[in-house]
Amino acid sequence: MTAALDGLRIVDFSRVLAGPFATMLLADLGATVVKVERPGGGDDTRAWGPPFDDRGQATYFQSVNRNKRTVALDLASDAGAAEARELVADADVVVENFRTGVMERLGLGYDDVRAVNPAVVYCSVTGFGSGGGASLPGYDLLVQAVGGLMSITGEPGHPPQKVGVALVDIIAGLFASTGILAALRHRDRTGEGQRVEVDLLSSLLAALVNQASAFTIAGVVPGQMGNAHPSIAPYEVLGTAEGDIAVAVGTDKQFAALGETLGLPEICSDPRFATNRDRVAHRDELRAALQRGLAHRTAADWADRLWRAGVPAGPVNDVAGAFALAERLGLDPTVDLPREDGGTTRLTRNPIRLSKTPATYRTAPPLLPDAS
Repeated sequence: MTAALDGLRIVDFSRVLAGPFATMLLADLGATVVKVERPGGGDDTRAWGPPFDDRGQATYFQSVNRNKRTVALDLASDAGAAEARELVADADVVVENFRTGVMERLGLGYDDVRAVNPAVVYCSVTGFGSGGGASLPGYDLLVQAVGGLMSITGEPGHPPQKVGVALVDIIAGLFASTGILAALRHRDRTGEGQRVEVDLLSSLLAALVNQASAFTIAGVVPGQMGNAHPSIAPYEVLGTAEGDIAVAVGTDKQFAALGETLGLPEICSDPRFATNRDRVAHRDELRAALQRGLAHRTAADWADRLWRAGVPAGPVNDVAGAFALAERLGLDPTVDLPREDGGTTRLTRNPIRLSKTPATYRTAPPLLPDAS
């Protein structure tokens, strides 16, 4: 079976997360990805542990580098830079996330590559763009802080809180892969390559969606609301007799089913809760009523009852519980990839399902080779 991106050749100079995540997604869809790493240490995330696997390899690196081949090149040396230029001369896509100006100093900038490969799609991922923020380091925590995400995460009155994963890097990687595919579509029609630029700060601002539009349209500066939603109620985490449950009611029909299932018919007839707008205005009173109803059963019991009633609700799982749920639902959340030593590495499956050209899982993340 031919993969969707079979025959596409990508040279990946990126490190850590956003760039490698983008190129892994494209590799899953069939692209050939050659990852260029520095000799000795390789990608920074090779040293980011614990945890490590049974060979002492960092699990962080492995999360975003399957289906790739890697070469170790000293780009600061004449020989390493020359070999890198050979790699990009016939590449379909080049991806890099160095600080602005580094690739140009190495003779591997967009104009350098385009001069020998006019059809190339050249993707640069930066922290804060190539203008006034060009010198700023693009670390996810930093962008979550200055980009406003931490200000709307966590409980009111508590310190700002980061999300529990490098979410901005992941979002930027998704935007990068989308931009690359759009540029390839244009190249297929016209023969013209182009530069794709994605920065972490702009990616985060775009991903703030309704919180951003609250500010841009209505001038509202959102703040911390814990697990509550600024525009929907009830849409939060609530306590039960044992464990916490997330309740995500988005329609009046779901709210009626919630009240009936919890044995609280009075909330369905209460004018304070008649519409979502009313429920948002009286969220504290509504929360108190729901807590009384939920106090008699466990989170698991309520989740089962509410699901059967058509109410979006579920227990707050840990990561192990999340994978177990996906297994029970038949989503096949993991894949086992063959390793160079004959073993296997288990990773999360690509969530994109294509009926004709599905994702493939050919090789585990590579070990760092000796320098060339």
